[in-house]
Amino acid sequence: MLKVTHVSKTFNPGTITEKQALKDINLELKEGDFVTVIGGNGAGKSTLLNLIAGVHTVDCGTITLDGIDVTSWKEHKRAQFLGRVFQDPMMGTAANMEIVENLALAYRRGEKRGLKWGVPRSEMELYRQHLAALDLGLEDRMSSKVGLLSGGQRQALTLLMATLKKPRLLLLDEHTAALDPKTAFKVLELTQEIVTENHLTTFMVTHNMKNAIHYGNRLIMMLEGKIVYDVSGEEKRNLQVSDLLKKFEMVSGDGLANDRMLLG
Repeated sequence: MLKVTHVSKTFNPGTITEKQALKDINLELKEGDFVTVIGGNGAGKSTLLNLIAGVHTVDCGTITLDGIDVTSWKEHKRAQFLGRVFQDPMMGTAANMEIVENLALAYRRGEKRGLKWGVPRSEMELYRQHLAALDLGLEDRMSSKVGLLSGGQRQALTLLMATLKKPRLLLLDEHTAALDPKTAFKVLELTQEIVTENHLTTFMVTHNMKNAIHYGNRLIMMLEGKIVYDVSGEEKRNLQVSDLLKKFEMVSGDGLANDRMLLG
């Protein structure tokens, strides 16, 4: 489904701020995989996600989606395959537009748009059903401006918008990091429900080891631009945070440098 082959990326090459962010990454996601990606700051997690999304270009290597080589495709062209939720709840939605207008834009992603504007009654009912499933009362506030919503409500709406058209690949870039623990748990549970119900292939970057273990069917650990651990199935289900800490210490030769990877 997704195949990343011999991909490397260096920022600011030839300068004093040169940083090799990714080193010969090889990764393949199968249909329906829910992969959680952990690692300390600078491990390359978000860089890899951004390369898949088309935000950055690769220095070498290839990226294919559904067998299509998208390595040279710009971000907007790849968007037809992708859904994405950012770390910042303020991104991914238009604050000055109504909830229903945001959903309508998401529903029309990848389609040609003319000057005609309007939301049919059947479409309104579809949005109402999806909003009701979030259990946040947003189905009764469809005409409210998105900017009036709380961070958690806005992130839940962004998640709904990203998955409304059932993307081939869902990218989650620490999408609960800016939320309080209770709200973060709610959004993660919604994520699990939506991903499972729609059988979405998902790539979720997180600093939280407990979340990385609890969610998804596969876990990847990154360190200094490389994938150093890839676990799935029964082995992943039996993992404990202490196991990941030991693994990190073993591959890094040092203690955990970033305590955000701990409990969160």
